[in-house]
Amino acid sequence: MSKIKPAKGSPYARILGVGGYRPTRVVPNEVILETIDSSDEWIRSRSGIATRHWASPQETVAAMSVEASGKALADAGVSPEQIGAVIVSTVSHFKQTPAVATEIAHRIGAVKPAAFDISAGCAGFGYGLTLAKGMVVEGSAEYVLVIGVERLSDLTDLEDRATAFLFGDGAGAVVVGPSDEPAIGPTVWGSEGDKSETIKQTVPWDEYRSKDSAEKFPAITQEGQAVFRWAVFEMAKVAQQALDAAGITADDLDVFIPHQANMRIIDSMVKTLKLPDHVTVARDVETTGNTSAASIPLAMERLLATGAAKSGDTALVIGFGAGLVYAATVVTLP
Repeated sequence: MSKIKPAKGSPYARILGVGGYRPTRVVPNEVILETIDSSDEWIRSRSGIATRHWASPQETVAAMSVEASGKALADAGVSPEQIGAVIVSTVSHFKQTPAVATEIAHRIGAVKPAAFDISAGCAGFGYGLTLAKGMVVEGSAEYVLVIGVERLSDLTDLEDRATAFLFGDGAGAVVVGPSDEPAIGPTVWGSEGDKSETIKQTVPWDEYRSKDSAEKFPAITQEGQAVFRWAVFEMAKVAQQALDAAGITADDLDVFIPHQANMRIIDSMVKTLKLPDHVTVARDVETTGNTSAASIPLAMERLLATGAAKSGDTALVIGFGAGLVYAATVVTLP
């Protein structure tokens, strides 16, 4: 018989608060057109993006995260000292070590929390949310701060006509804590590594270091059509699986918050899932662009701030991207 004592966690977990930070600089399509041969009409028709935010040198991954985290903590009514773990999802923190989560934890005033980064691309927020839920239920942390943050402007090739217009910067954060009822459903997640070449960094860091200093800095590239087909057809299936796992149907939903990759992908998923007209759909991509791991919490924060969604609403969230990886779950909004 095991001598290990059972964990003393909460029976369930929920999102208690959300916060977001968008850099002050707003970049319209006209700026993108200075370096690529395209048009505002083409960009809008292909992606739905009109503007995006790009960070200044002072708006670092850590600085943006601290701002978003402060708002999430205030929204949740949780103090920094109560945070038992900080999870940061990002692909644009350029230090291999230490994890930026440790710096963020210190700057917000958390006291010796577990702190680590994860790399799951545009599905990163869903991965972090799932880990946080497990920590709260298992009892290793009562409150967990989950952050999705990116400075993708640092990894954008402004001469690449296929991607130059897509990416933006920003940070979104949520506080996950105990709940008396189910408020974060089972996660449907996974990966398809055979498609890893469809979204990737152009040059690995070690290869970049070994080349002449004139070599173009590494950037994110993708096979747009392949990614579009995968997202529309395969991710709709994953979204449906998340609804099934939560024991609800599309009719039970109030809100749909997909990764803000592309307006055409979002609209196609809505159609494939046959979402009723009463379901509010996040379309933050129009003014924020694709912010990878930050896109879902940023979209969630905006829906709540504008009144398009309200506390207690049932929302389906799904992230998908480089890897290719994905994560979907049903949550009760804070």
